[in-house]
Amino acid sequence: MSIKLLAKQSPKGWIFLLNDNERQEFLNKLKDIASADRVRTDEPMTQHTTFRIGGPADFFFVPASTGEVAAALALAAKFGVPVTVLGNGSNVLVLDKGIRGLVIKFDEHMGYIRHTGAHIYAGAGASLGDVSRYAACQGLTGMEFAVGIPGSVGGAVFMNAGAYDGEMGQVVCAVIAVCPDGTLKRFTNADIDFGYRHSVFQENKCVICEVELALKVGSTAEISRKMDEYTNRREAKQPVEMPSAGSTFKRPPGYYAGTLIEQTGLKGLRIGGAQVSDKHAGFIINAGGATAQDVLALIREVQRRVHEKFNVQLQPEVRIIGEE
Repeated sequence: MSIKLLAKQSPKGWIFLLNDNERQEFLNKLKDIASADRVRTDEPMTQHTTFRIGGPADFFFVPASTGEVAAALALAAKFGVPVTVLGNGSNVLVLDKGIRGLVIKFDEHMGYIRHTGAHIYAGAGASLGDVSRYAACQGLTGMEFAVGIPGSVGGAVFMNAGAYDGEMGQVVCAVIAVCPDGTLKRFTNADIDFGYRHSVFQENKCVICEVELALKVGSTAEISRKMDEYTNRREAKQPVEMPSAGSTFKRPPGYYAGTLIEQTGLKGLRIGGAQVSDKHAGFIINAGGATAQDVLALIREVQRRVHEKFNVQLQPEVRIIGEE
């Protein structure tokens, strides 16, 4: 199994960080933290993003505890290895040459869900839909909006994910995160600085490990009715059957991105394997064999033509990560 030379970008280009011995030492120490099946090299990101696009990660690590996250971050800091965090891989476009450094991927290994009263505690790798359904089973209301969002709890907090007039900032009570130096910190809702598709974790580089949600007791019948309604609306209007990263663009003030794109006549517009969905113009889909370059070219073309027609500059909601 080969190991790519780790690098970081600078104004002068890519700076190589580790020699062969250091790379092997880093890998060995990573395997000391977790079982070998949860540590990989050259891992294709096509297998870990909902877009099914992206080159390989140099190192790939799936944690099973907050302690493992802390140990991995401390190790990366010691070796000067850059870290990228993934949840379910939605709302992300990984570039074609992949991700340099270490990818920490949260999945079912940290996907626990439990509750005390009206408070739910979920590991960062828990599926947002599973948490929504768990809340419904307990007769707790507040998470109905999230039933169809294809993300993890950690990723949803990171992006302040939302739908149908609900968003994570309305229900998050606190977050337990590991900071870059490996220390554990509790963030209250006020600390997190929630905004439209924004949280403080986009700047402070702390890694979300557990989320505490403050919900309310509600009518089980009404909760189920809302969840069914939102699920039906999503399936009817969104291209859930096709690989995508979710909504491609943020909502510009006073407009809906999908409406602007549709009114510009761009439904079905295709570059390579990337296509503006015929079902919902706010989604760019992988129509087959799309590369990240295809998606980026299509994003730029949509931005150009919408700006030309409406003088509105669309901003990507999708996080673009990796090396072109």
